[in-house]
Amino acid sequence: MNFKKDVLVLLGAVVGGVLGYAGFFWLRRHGFYGLILPGGLLGIGAGVFKTKSRYVSVICGLLALALGFFTEWRRAPFAADESLGYFISHVYKLDSITLFMIALGSLIGFWIPFRRSQEAEKG
Repeated sequence: MNFKKDVLVLLGAVVGGVLGYAGFFWLRRHGFYGLILPGGLLGIGAGVFKTKSRYVSVICGLLALALGFFTEWRRAPFAADESLGYFISHVYKLDSITLFMIALGSLIGFWIPFRRSQEAEKG
């Protein structure tokens, strides 16, 4: 395992996640709902670099999932209790399109670094 490459992938993921988070709220101000952006751009940012570690792709997928839920919480916390803990414990009450977009962003957040790790193993 190459620690330096893993850190570069995670750094790319952080940059992509920040851009996705900002991009989501930019789109929101223009009347669009692009909750796939935070997790998706996290995965694209992570995919800039190659690593042979598959653990990094799992970490990126989990980070994309967490970022998707965090972004939705920042957009619209529950009226009963605006805390993050309450939001996470009641996430099942979210609309199905919201859950679908978070899941799709998380899949992209995992899949792109995973495919890059397969490419790194081949050559």
